[in-house]
Amino acid sequence: MNILGRTLRGLLGLFIDDGKLALTNIGVLFVTRLLTRLDSLDGSLAMVLLVAGSFGALLANVIHAGSATKH
Repeated sequence: MNILGRTLRGLLGLFIDDGKLALTNIGVLFVTRLLTRLDSLDGSLAMVLLVAGSFGALLANVIHAGSATKH
Protein backbone atom coordinates (compact mmCIF):
# COMPACT_ATOMS: atom_id res chain seq x y z
CA MET A 1 0.00 0.00 0.00
CA ASN A 2 2.90 2.35 0.69
CA ILE A 3 4.26 1.96 -2.87
CA LEU A 4 0.84 2.66 -4.35
CA GLY A 5 0.44 5.79 -2.24
CA ARG A 6 3.86 7.13 -3.21
CA THR A 7 3.19 6.41 -6.87
CA LEU A 8 -0.15 8.21 -6.82
CA ARG A 9 1.36 11.19 -4.97
CA GLY A 10 4.18 11.33 -7.49
CA LEU A 11 1.81 11.26 -10.45
CA LEU A 12 -0.45 13.85 -8.90
CA GLY A 13 2.55 16.06 -8.17
CA LEU A 14 3.49 16.06 -11.85
CA PHE A 15 0.21 17.75 -12.70
CA ILE A 16 -0.38 20.01 -9.71
CA ASP A 17 2.87 21.07 -8.10
CA ASP A 18 4.98 21.83 -11.15
CA GLY A 19 5.13 25.54 -11.77
CA LYS A 20 8.14 25.26 -14.08
CA LEU A 21 6.20 23.21 -16.60
CA ALA A 22 3.36 25.71 -16.60
CA LEU A 23 5.74 28.66 -17.00
CA THR A 24 7.60 26.91 -19.82
CA ASN A 25 4.36 26.24 -21.66
CA ILE A 26 3.31 29.87 -21.21
CA GLY A 27 6.69 30.88 -22.64
CA VAL A 28 6.20 28.61 -25.65
CA LEU A 29 2.76 30.12 -26.22
CA PHE A 30 4.12 33.66 -25.89
CA VAL A 31 7.03 33.11 -28.30
CA THR A 32 4.78 31.39 -30.83
CA ARG A 33 2.24 34.20 -30.65
CA LEU A 34 4.96 36.82 -30.99
CA LEU A 35 6.51 35.14 -34.02
CA THR A 36 3.10 34.67 -35.62
CA ARG A 37 2.19 38.29 -34.96
CA LEU A 38 5.44 39.46 -36.58
CA ASP A 39 4.62 37.29 -39.61
CA SER A 40 7.72 35.17 -39.07
CA LEU A 41 5.60 32.01 -38.85
CA ASP A 42 2.57 30.87 -40.74
CA GLY A 43 -0.15 28.72 -39.19
CA SER A 44 1.36 25.31 -39.86
CA LEU A 45 4.82 26.26 -38.55
CA ALA A 46 3.23 27.81 -35.47
CA MET A 47 1.40 24.55 -34.83
CA VAL A 48 4.65 22.58 -35.15
CA LEU A 49 6.39 24.98 -32.74
CA LEU A 50 3.58 24.70 -30.20
CA VAL A 51 3.52 20.90 -30.32
CA ALA A 52 7.31 20.51 -30.28
CA GLY A 53 7.76 23.12 -27.56
CA SER A 54 5.10 21.63 -25.33
CA PHE A 55 6.38 18.10 -25.87
CA GLY A 56 9.96 19.22 -25.19
CA ALA A 57 8.92 20.97 -21.99
CA LEU A 58 7.03 17.90 -20.79
CA LEU A 59 9.91 15.58 -21.67
CA ALA A 60 12.43 17.78 -19.84
CA ASN A 61 10.10 17.89 -16.83
CA VAL A 62 9.72 14.11 -16.73
CA ILE A 63 13.48 13.57 -17.05
CA HIS A 64 14.14 16.08 -14.27
CA ALA A 65 11.50 14.55 -12.03
CA GLY A 66 12.87 11.07 -12.68
CA SER A 67 16.42 12.08 -11.83
CA ALA A 68 15.27 13.89 -8.69
CA THR A 69 13.49 10.82 -7.33
CA LYS A 70 16.42 8.41 -7.86
CA HIS A 71 18.24 7.65 -4.63
